[in-house]
Amino acid sequence: MLTLIDFRVRQRDFLLEIARAITEQLDLTEVLKRVLHASVVMLSGTVGVVALRDPNGTYRVRATMGIDSAQVPQLNEQFRDLIATLNDNFDYDVLNSKLGEMAAMLDGRLRQSFALPLIFAEEPLGMLIIFRAFRGGATPDDVQVLQSFADQAAIAVHNAQMYERMEHERRRLAAILQHSADGVMILDAHLTVTSFNRALERLTAWRAQDAIGKTQDEVITWAHVKNPDLREALDNGWASTGEQETAQTLYVEGDLIRRDGLTQSVAILYAPLYSASGQLTNIIANVRDITNFRQAQEMQNTFISTVSHELKTPVALIKGHAATLRRDDVTWTDEIVREYSTVIEEESDRLTELIENLLTASRLQADHRLPLNMGDVRLDELAARAVERFNTQTSAHNFVLEFPPDFPVVPGDAVRLRQVVDNLLGNAIKYSPDGGKITVGGLADTTEVTLFVKDEGIGIKESDQERVFDRFYRVEDKLSRRTQGTGLGLYLAKAVIEAHGGRIWVSSEPGHGSTFAFSLPVL
Repeated sequence: MLTLIDFRVRQRDFLLEIARAITEQLDLTEVLKRVLHASVVMLSGTVGVVALRDPNGTYRVRATMGIDSAQVPQLNEQFRDLIATLNDNFDYDVLNSKLGEMAAMLDGRLRQSFALPLIFAEEPLGMLIIFRAFRGGATPDDVQVLQSFADQAAIAVHNAQMYERMEHERRRLAAILQHSADGVMILDAHLTVTSFNRALERLTAWRAQDAIGKTQDEVITWAHVKNPDLREALDNGWASTGEQETAQTLYVEGDLIRRDGLTQSVAILYAPLYSASGQLTNIIANVRDITNFRQAQEMQNTFISTVSHELKTPVALIKGHAATLRRDDVTWTDEIVREYSTVIEEESDRLTELIENLLTASRLQADHRLPLNMGDVRLDELAARAVERFNTQTSAHNFVLEFPPDFPVVPGDAVRLRQVVDNLLGNAIKYSPDGGKITVGGLADTTEVTLFVKDEGIGIKESDQERVFDRFYRVEDKLSRRTQGTGLGLYLAKAVIEAHGGRIWVSSEPGHGSTFAFSLPVL
């Protein structure tokens, strides 16, 4: 039998055990186990349970001792009933009655219960309940010890919950960091890499495990850089001290030398992090691949240059021919007037077509849709008329029509589809400068019709075949540089066909010609 001294020693030991749980153990599950074990042993209990309060106010069982796990769902229901009853009208008799119902559900041999609320900073955290198989009195000293248990347990639970939330937030931020589409690197105040995500591994060819611990200058080396780099900016006083609210970012753009020796166009946005005293503690580097952006810029610059040229040429021809006809010192024959008037009309039509293409491309970028004036269209007849028109423009090419009889009618916008066919025929002539056969034909089944234009020209490299339908894109070769074009024709053709619910594609082999084709649904 325990003496009073032994009992007090045990009380002290258990209080110390809970205190150690507060300082040594931040895992909530482990803390709850220690608190519950100490409480059950201290009160000579048989069964113990700890329920914690959720943010929405619901109490749920988080730790048990001497309870079958199958009883936990019913125990949760009884906790909800208990808390709801106490919130409506707190009464010790009601509390004892509810605890008695809980004890009867758990084990019919249980005779007494102790309910200890866990409260921290006047906020309820949960409840600790101990059941025992006998009845016994509680002295004021026992009550004081139990309250000490509850207070210490509340501190331990609060600390563990805070740690659990912080750990959850840490994992969440780590997941965001690792799965970010942009490269992310974290540096300490000495510019040593402390974190390096997967996207940055792909951009730099550095493995995270190799980059971490290296200096930023070892990992980020430039073949060419537009702005002052991080080291130069720091030497000039950037981010040495400051406040987080007014922190200035640093933008650096250039060509990065990857670890495998290749170069990569990137933009890096550096953001400083400060301590409470204003000292620089970390630098967050957000690294973005700007290869496509640079290509788009180059394409746009090329487009502007090309369009300027394309606009100047017809304008110059129109102005020159009109000025010639206006000369008062020459009498022009009717034949010369008709010839010059024809040039003026053709160049005006060319200018109008160019402007219309630019406006259509602009509307597509703004609205992402192309309005259509639908009706019945015979693609075989439309193609025949197009061949007739283009046949007068070249003597080096032989046009062949290959459409089966009774080619089906399709719903479509005849004007827009004519633009597509004209573009494909114009390209076939333009990119087969040595002449040859150009075949325009069609195929049909019960669901769709297909029209194709096949030439015997220079062909298209496989790497360019997907991009020829991009806005402003032109295949880079000697012939392309000599031929007119804005890089909008196939882009608009694709938009027209897709607006009809169809698809357009190309198959080609350099030196062996190209076949452009599109299909449209019959219904």
